[in-house]
Amino acid sequence: MKKKVLISFYLLIAIIGVTVFITTNGLKGKNYKAVQAGEKVYQQQCLICHGDTGKGEGKNAGTSINSQIFLSSVSDQDLTHYIEFGRPEAAMPAYGPRLSEEQLKNVVAFIRNWQKKKIKFDVPDKISGNVENGEKIYQRACIQCHGERGAGKVKMGTALANPGYLKYNTDEQIWINTAYGREDTRMAPSLKGTEGVRQLSKKDITDVVSYIRSLEKGE
Repeated sequence: MKKKVLISFYLLIAIIGVTVFITTNGLKGKNYKAVQAGEKVYQQQCLICHGDTGKGEGKNAGTSINSQIFLSSVSDQDLTHYIEFGRPEAAMPAYGPRLSEEQLKNVVAFIRNWQKKKIKFDVPDKISGNVENGEKIYQRACIQCHGERGAGKVKMGTALANPGYLKYNTDEQIWINTAYGREDTRMAPSLKGTEGVRQLSKKDITDVVSYIRSLEKGE
């Protein structure tokens, strides 16, 4: 009887050990320590704007970065650039001077840990459209939130003409943002066939992206 109890005890210890190992090294991912460290940085530096869950529910104005569409459209390098160089026109300070390289890496790992799936987007192979038509569509469908010539509006829409936005976002990413929107923000999807009010064709969206990109050159 004692032998059976002893065996059961050791078996229980083994199960607990395996469970702890899987939790810390498997289910939590290989970047578990980085995610933990990144969470601390996030709580100290980002939570006040982006909120406890990253949905933009912070005390100050901050967009949702816990979005499967957003996270599927950006790389870790993109996230690093956004955090390191900031978006002053959107009240997003540059954290490069205040965070170490390791802290930047860790907070990116924490944000990436929110991603539960990888969305495949139906994006044209070549994004080169008609700037004039893109401007007409922009005036009709985008200006209300993003302002005249992409100047942006506080708590409404980001400044699309800002050099930082255009430098660190590819045409493909701008196309995805326009077509698929971003959950938990005012930016609803615009692609025809999606649930958004605006039902734009792929060509229309390509034209809008071409117009937005033209703002980089002040055209």
